[in-house]
Amino acid sequence: MFSVFTKWLDSLFADEEAILLLLIIAGALALIVGLSHILAPVITSVVLAYLLDGLIVKLRAWRVPAGPALVIAFSLFLAACAALTLVIMPMVWKQAVSLFQELPHMVGKGQLLLTELHQRYPELITEEQFHSVVSSVASELTGLGQLLLSFSLSNLLNIVALSVYAVLVPILIFFMLKDKRMLLGWFAGFLPENRPMMRRIWEEMDEQVANYIRGKVIEIVVVGGVTFIAFSIMGLNYAALLALLVGLSVLIPYIGAAVVTVPVTIIAYLQWGPTSEFIWLFVVYAIIQALDGNILVPLLFSEAVNLHPVAIILAVLFFGSFWGLWGVFFAIPLATLVKALINAWPRAKTPCESPNLSS
Repeated sequence: MFSVFTKWLDSLFADEEAILLLLIIAGALALIVGLSHILAPVITSVVLAYLLDGLIVKLRAWRVPAGPALVIAFSLFLAACAALTLVIMPMVWKQAVSLFQELPHMVGKGQLLLTELHQRYPELITEEQFHSVVSSVASELTGLGQLLLSFSLSNLLNIVALSVYAVLVPILIFFMLKDKRMLLGWFAGFLPENRPMMRRIWEEMDEQVANYIRGKVIEIVVVGGVTFIAFSIMGLNYAALLALLVGLSVLIPYIGAAVVTVPVTIIAYLQWGPTSEFIWLFVVYAIIQALDGNILVPLLFSEAVNLHPVAIILAVLFFGSFWGLWGVFFAIPLATLVKALINAWPRAKTPCESPNLSS
């Protein structure tokens, strides 16, 4: 039994390049886990640099010189950051504060709606169950309000760190884009010259990660923007806040859309009740989700992410439990990396696979 296990290990780790690659990946994961807070601006910069590099490639394809293409892409990035900081985030923050202030009124309105529902259909729920549901809903909403308050206070304490990030991240992005070849060449200098498996995995992952990041950011902007326009036209309260949640929900495949439907439904029902406005809003929201899943996602990602839905969900749960939001965001690229490693890993040939030298 031990000899069989030893032979299996020898066949699995017979290639020196495979062992080196495994050590590099293990070291990188340990570094990220141990220094995640310190490396957060670097990881953010890498993600945004991938995003802007795609724009630079497009500009270069339109015969724009390298220097002006870098300046144009970086200027658009700074303009987007300014719009996010000066326009979008203040609007979302204002609506979040308003929602927090309206929570007691919403709790009372929710209790009234539950009372009316209980009076209309008393056979569906007993008196004890009704009061238990009302009290639990009230306590949960009160706890949510306290959580939002503590979250806001903790963010105010991190304002200095956010200011440092606001300065460091643009600088890192600029030099990552400007000196991309030099940085990659410096890192490659520590690797062996003969590394066919590493090259194959790097080329595949570089394209996969770039397509995924660019596609996911475009999906967030499009879904969030369309949702905000639709909710604003229909007059839904907290349209900007809900649109931001809907846009960010695309980060978690399959699960995010189901989770974000709950606050949208609750706020719409408390605002309109079981009226035609509520039904139409739900129809429009369902259409947005359907167009995102059936048109936008295939158009943006195509075959870039060729993973089974079960593998995607498991990757989101696994990597999200380790690295939170970053783990959720990179769950699909990391799962693709695992798949690429499995496909590229050298395997010992069995007698059936050995070349036939007698022919």
